[in-house]
Amino acid sequence: MESKVKFEIEYPIHASPSMLYQYISSASSLSEWFADNVNSRGIIFSFFWDGTEEKAELLSSKSNSYVKFKWLDDSEDQDKCYFEIRILVDEITKDVSLIVTDFAYEDEVDENKMLWDNQISDLKQVIGSS
Repeated sequence: MESKVKFEIEYPIHASPSMLYQYISSASSLSEWFADNVNSRGIIFSFFWDGTEEKAELLSSKSNSYVKFKWLDDSEDQDKCYFEIRILVDEITKDVSLIVTDFAYEDEVDENKMLWDNQISDLKQVIGSS
């Protein structure tokens, strides 16, 4: 059985860590760029795309630093697979980047990276960062 592989992508972004954290951690802000709609009940988030619902559990988060989710229907590799959005600030230049960590089957990694490219592009538009 094929298992998923981990991949990371870095996106330079012109925004403060506190503003970015709001956009990656709250359901209302996530629905502005990540999905058509997002609801949360405690640590369970419901993401809606084109009428389809996907649920994820918020595994951990740290203010102005990162959020880490696990898809609830991802039965295979259940414990290892998650997606994380981390805010990275360069100590010298103060440049801010988002580091996305996700998992996909080997033949779907490029497709998933393109999806993230589109999502982060939408995020940059929402927050006015080019």
